[in-house]
Amino acid sequence: MPTESLDNWRHRHDFAVHNPQGERRTFYVLILTAITMVIEIIAGTVYGSMALLADGWHMSTHVAAFLIATFAYRYARAHADNPAYAFGTGKVNVLGGFASAVALAVVALMMLIESLERVVNPTAIAFNEAIAVASLGLAVNVISALLLKHDHHHHHGHEHHDHDHHHDHNLRAAYIHVLADALTSLLAIMALLSGKYFGWAWMDPIMGIVGAIIITRWSWGLLMQTSPVLLDASIDADYLADIRQAIEHDADNQVTDLHIWRVSANHYAAIIALVTRQPRASGHYRELLADFHRLSHVTIEVHQHGNEVKGRESQGQHSP
Repeated sequence: MPTESLDNWRHRHDFAVHNPQGERRTFYVLILTAITMVIEIIAGTVYGSMALLADGWHMSTHVAAFLIATFAYRYARAHADNPAYAFGTGKVNVLGGFASAVALAVVALMMLIESLERVVNPTAIAFNEAIAVASLGLAVNVISALLLKHDHHHHHGHEHHDHDHHHDHNLRAAYIHVLADALTSLLAIMALLSGKYFGWAWMDPIMGIVGAIIITRWSWGLLMQTSPVLLDASIDADYLADIRQAIEHDADNQVTDLHIWRVSANHYAAIIALVTRQPRASGHYRELLADFHRLSHVTIEVHQHGNEVKGRESQGQHSP
């Protein structure tokens, strides 16, 4: 059989989110955050400022998250055609988002523990120095958020219509890390100003607790978006029922086995086994499922009623 004919029947297995602009902007944010972290740690060491040191090491957790995001982008791209991955590297970016969500949860826990400790054992605060550090952190994170926000929404707007949002979980995780750091700086500035001008020193740990709660919610939301993809969760029940109905309303088809799972943030694979008295060619079943654009890779196994296995027919179906 000619090579061209075989190529026409081969399935596409590259379901990774390719977002060069998002990858590039995430790298810029990584560099910006890392430079700020180094400056704050060096300055804190030289000038003996615990506020500078604390903020510098806090930013190091976000540098680690951006490193994860950048690595996930590059790894997914480099191994997109690696046959060792049955359905490509579509879940690498999702895994990056999941890892960053865990890092966010750790940051929130550290903030909560430190804030509770300061509620019990208040410490003296160098307000002017602390406000300067928080302002620097806020400025860096506003710039970073502007870099990531544009691409975050631009990339989402060009995805095919789906019930799921924020398909590039890796980019969303980086964006949430920036928002979390910006929120931390903003709450710190509010607390420090109230402490400096009104003597409300207790506002500092309270704002830390509030920030920890908000960041925990963001982390939980990202975990809930990414974990079903990593655990091969099925598609929603209504969509599943519609697929079954589309097949069974044709002739005397009876679906005996139906498995649908995610192979990336945006793509689903399906294995369908059916029994019928009148087996048809694979093109016929392709037409039955033509409107189900969320299915990117479909394998159909056909059994003739009353006989042994009649045949196994597979088809690749790609979203427009």
